[in-house]
Amino acid sequence: MNTLLRIAGVEEESIVDGPGFRYAIFTQGCPHHCPGCQNPQTHPFDGGRPVDIGELFAAICEDPLLKGVTFSGGEPFCQPAPLAELARRVHARGLDVTVFTGYTWEQLLAAGDPAVRELLGQTDLLVDGPYLEEQRDLTLLFRGSANQRLIDVPRSLALPPEAQASPILWEQAF
Repeated sequence: MNTLLRIAGVEEESIVDGPGFRYAIFTQGCPHHCPGCQNPQTHPFDGGRPVDIGELFAAICEDPLLKGVTFSGGEPFCQPAPLAELARRVHARGLDVTVFTGYTWEQLLAAGDPAVRELLGQTDLLVDGPYLEEQRDLTLLFRGSANQRLIDVPRSLALPPEAQASPILWEQAF
């Protein structure tokens, strides 16, 4: 199993990258290159640094105040296997997982990649869709543009396969 992840960096105590007090991991490498991206330094796939997910998990475990962990980027779904394993460990610790992606829910479901499906299965809240500068809206919770959705992944994946194309939006108060 591949436990190496290429990251741009981490934010050990974030309150803006998902619900509650979070440990945010910014993956390195992104194919989307959204104009106006908040993290353009994460675009090159050869940037950042490699880190073992065990090292990240140990750092996460050091903070008893965390509610969850966020995978952002870059594009987390470009490294789905090690992130799925890290998410499994995070869930075993009783924390939730939020993932930001430039892909849409529909694109991820259609990808046909078992590792992508595995990471989706370990995701509690998915913020999907590319950042669109023309739809920028700073009043949105956890999002930068109006096209992006907050998706309740466990409830959406529990739907019959033919209904999963219409995801259930996240409405949880925190």
